[in-house]
Amino acid sequence: MRYFLFALAVTCSVPALAQEPPLPSAEEINAANSFTIAGGGAIIPDYEGSDDYRWIPAGAIRGKVGSISFSTRGLYLYVDVINGSGSVDFDVGPIVGARFNRTRKIKDDIVNLLPDRNTAIEVGGFAGVSFKGLTNPYDSLGIRLDVVHDVANAHESTVVTPNVEFSTPLSRTAFVSASLGADFVSNRFADYYFSVSPAESLLSGLPAFNADGGMKNWKVGLLANHSLTGDLLHGLSVFGMGSYSRLVGDFKQTPIVSQRGSASQWMGAIGLAYTF
Repeated sequence: MRYFLFALAVTCSVPALAQEPPLPSAEEINAANSFTIAGGGAIIPDYEGSDDYRWIPAGAIRGKVGSISFSTRGLYLYVDVINGSGSVDFDVGPIVGARFNRTRKIKDDIVNLLPDRNTAIEVGGFAGVSFKGLTNPYDSLGIRLDVVHDVANAHESTVVTPNVEFSTPLSRTAFVSASLGADFVSNRFADYYFSVSPAESLLSGLPAFNADGGMKNWKVGLLANHSLTGDLLHGLSVFGMGSYSRLVGDFKQTPIVSQRGSASQWMGAIGLAYTF
């Protein structure tokens, strides 16, 4: 939460920080097509609720073609089919992504005794509203609701995620974005990933536990991007991002987390990006 508040404080001082040549007008930026590809490395929990971490390759894309914009957030692709140019814009579109929680060998020897889970393929959509030009002509405050459902015979349930995001350039070469969100899941999701059945208790030695659905976690994130070639709109840049989430309720109390892991979950990534 300290990082999120710091990001908001920094973005409020944009006019004082922008000492470089100004960006094109917000209207020109909104009208232009663009494509950004990024690659690097990320550190993530070994499973959701783990206190072990592992490095993985990381990639992302973001772009706009005509009135359609698209971006990836983790393993999920968002396509916004409405591209407005006013101070208040509506954001609507589909989401598709994958959840790999506990689908591979786990570092913790006890949790690794539990049966592997299937890969969840989640499909759904999002809707929200963005308010632009609050502290400068280029910033955006977005309120968005994501709803996805597993269609691949894994948890076979729905995940609902409200989000608030604020983003702005600090200058022609620097950009920051801060986010705040939460995940709400069903009893079926909670049971699939966080319950320990009597048979699994005998197998692993963990106490049996029946997890109920509800609010799974809250989370905050911060992204920073700095151009290496002098212009955020074109060329090479370096990016870094970090997030913190906190499991709550039964998701914190399950022995998979309380005895073998941690309710505090960190993630970070760093890499290079190129904008065409």
